[in-house]
Amino acid sequence: MPIEKIIVLEDDLVVRKTLEQQLRYRRYDVASAENIAGAVELLGKDNFDLMIVDVKLPDGDGIELLKQINSRPARPLVVMISSHGTVDMAVECMSNGAFTFLTKPISAEHLAVTLKKAEEHSQLVKVSQHLSQGDEEEGFELLGHSGCMEQLRALIRKVARTHATVLIQGESGTGKELVARALYRQSPRAGAPFIKVNCAAIPETLIESEFFGHEKGSFTNAVSKREGRFELAHTGTILLDEISEISSTVQAKLLRVLQEREFERVGGNRTVRVDVRVLATTNRNLEESVQSKVFRQDLFFRLNVVPILLQPLRDRREDIPVLADTFCKRFARKHGVEIHGLSEECLKGLGNHSWPGNVRELQNVIERAVILCNEGGLLETVHLGMGHPVLPAAPSAPGAGTLADNGRLATLAEVEKRQILAAISACKGNRTHAARMLDISVRTLRNKLREYNYADGEDSEPEPQDAVA
Repeated sequence: MPIEKIIVLEDDLVVRKTLEQQLRYRRYDVASAENIAGAVELLGKDNFDLMIVDVKLPDGDGIELLKQINSRPARPLVVMISSHGTVDMAVECMSNGAFTFLTKPISAEHLAVTLKKAEEHSQLVKVSQHLSQGDEEEGFELLGHSGCMEQLRALIRKVARTHATVLIQGESGTGKELVARALYRQSPRAGAPFIKVNCAAIPETLIESEFFGHEKGSFTNAVSKREGRFELAHTGTILLDEISEISSTVQAKLLRVLQEREFERVGGNRTVRVDVRVLATTNRNLEESVQSKVFRQDLFFRLNVVPILLQPLRDRREDIPVLADTFCKRFARKHGVEIHGLSEECLKGLGNHSWPGNVRELQNVIERAVILCNEGGLLETVHLGMGHPVLPAAPSAPGAGTLADNGRLATLAEVEKRQILAAISACKGNRTHAARMLDISVRTLRNKLREYNYADGEDSEPEPQDAVA
C-alpha cells in the first residue's frame, strides 16, 4: 500500500480525533498536530505520505504551509479541508499543489474514496518516476512463422489471461524478455505497472532493498523510506530477469512473497501486502541448479507453475529470413540509410551459421552489415563480418563439438560446458573477455566454472552488466 503515514493538522479537537480514529481503523500510521509549528516538527522527524490540513489554523494559514511542503524533496500529498469552503478557496488550494479539497464535516465514505484516489495517484507517480525512460514499442514483437513460434504464440495467448506465475527458460538471446512482455500486454493487468528487475545486474548487497524497499535509517544513506520493485508493481506484473542469480538468503524471502504476497521492507516491521503477477526468466537449467543445491527446490516449484522453454535460433532456421529482413529495415531507418534487402548468398550464409548468441547475435550482425553496406545496395556476405564457424564445418574451438566421447549426441549441458571452457581457453583465462564472447555475465560464468570445479586465476577487471535476453 503506497500510503502508510499520515499527518492530521486540525485545531478542532473533535474533528482531529474523529479523523484519527477513521484512519487508524483503516490501519494507517497517524500523527496529529493542532498548529503549523507542530506539523513542521513532525515533518522534520520523519517522512509522511499524506497530510490532511485545515485551511485556517491558530498560528497561520494552511495554504502557506502547503506552499512550503511543495518545496520539499520528499513531499507528501496534501488534502486541504475547511468548514467554510468556497470555489475560490478550492481553486487556490489546488493551484498551490493540493491533491484535493474537502468541506467539513467529512463522512467516512468520502474519506475512504479520497484515500483510495490518493493511493492510486501515489502509485502512478512512483511508477512513472521509476520508468522515466520508457521502452519503444518497436523491437518487442515476436517474429517468425516456424512451428515452434506458432506454438509459443498460442501458449502465450492461453497463459496471459490467467494470473499464474510463469518461468521462462532459454539460452541467452532467445527472447525471454519479449515473451514476458507479450504475456503482460495480453493479460488483464496490461493497464497496470510492468516492472523489470535484472537480478544479475544488481549487487547482492542491494538486491533485497531493490525487491522489497527499505525504511528511513535502515542502513547508511537510507535517508528516506523507499518502495521496492514489488510495491511499484502492485496490481500489475513484475519480471524477475535472470532469477537464478539471486542468493540463497533472498531466495528464502522471495519464496514468502510468492506464497503469501507479503513482505517487510529492509529495516521495517510493517507487513506490506501486494497483488502482483510474477514472471521469471533464466538462461540456466534450474532443475540442475536445484540438484546441485544452488537454487531452492521449493522456490523452483513456486516459480515453475507454467514453464515456457524457448528454442534456440539454430532449431528454427526457417525464421532467419523474416528476422533478418525485419532487422535490416529497422536498422536502415535507425541509421538513415537506404538498403534494398539481402542477397541470396547473404541469406544462405545466415542460414548456415551456428548462432551461439541466438536472435540477439543475428540482430547485431544485421546492424553491422547495414552500417557497412553501400547506400542503395544489398547486404552481402562480406558485410556480415561473422567470426564464428558456419555449419556443417567442424568447430575450430577446442572441445566445442556436439558429439560426446562415445559418439552419441552430446547433451545441452555438455555442449554448454565445452563452449564455456573453450571460451576460457581462447581468452587465455580472462573471464571478463570470455563472458563477453559468450554473451553472459561474469557472475554467471563464475558460477558455471564453480560447478565444473574449474580453478584458475581471477580477473581483476570490474564485472560488466549482462545484456537482457
